[in-house]
Amino acid sequence: MSASANIIKRFIIYMAILTFVMFTVWALIRSFMNRPPGDYETEVCDMRLKDKLYDKALQAANTALEKTPDHRGAIMCKALVFISQKMYEEANKELNYLIKFLEKNLTVDDPTGKGTLAAAYANRGIIKDRNKNYEEALQDYVKALGIDGEAVAGPGLGTIILNYKFKSSSVKERALYLNEQLQLPENERVLSIKELDDGQVMHKPGKL
Repeated sequence: MSASANIIKRFIIYMAILTFVMFTVWALIRSFMNRPPGDYETEVCDMRLKDKLYDKALQAANTALEKTPDHRGAIMCKALVFISQKMYEEANKELNYLIKFLEKNLTVDDPTGKGTLAAAYANRGIIKDRNKNYEEALQDYVKALGIDGEAVAGPGLGTIILNYKFKSSSVKERALYLNEQLQLPENERVLSIKELDDGQVMHKPGKL
């Protein structure tokens, strides 16, 4: 093969690679540009929450809500920030609003919304649980499981939680445990052990 043919061959290969790279970059840019307003800020809220930068997380959630009022992911993230700071009254207000909004607007072909609604009930149950309102906490856990059990499944640690070794993030296991204890005479119930309850994990859908 001549030198000129090799040059042409390399040129074609380079152009093919460049075309692929440019197409990928353009697709990513379009995907980013076409995102609903508030989605990016909601992801920032989630990242700041994981880093325990609560003020910055709350700021990002509020910015998302300025762009899209009733952005369900932003409302959820805002509630989780409040729960993390033990600001339960504020968190409960956000979750109550989110539950009402979703129950009014949720469609059958919206699995993410369904998971968000289940997570909202589960997180509201956690607040009631921590405030020792166990009967209502159980009701919210059961409601969450009925809406979307997979969204709030958590790890399968049922045996562990019943043996009081670790706190399970599983709504199902906590609900079963509460139900079992509430059947006992009041003086025999063990509904809360602080060092275990503090490890209870908040819930959110896989994609806010």
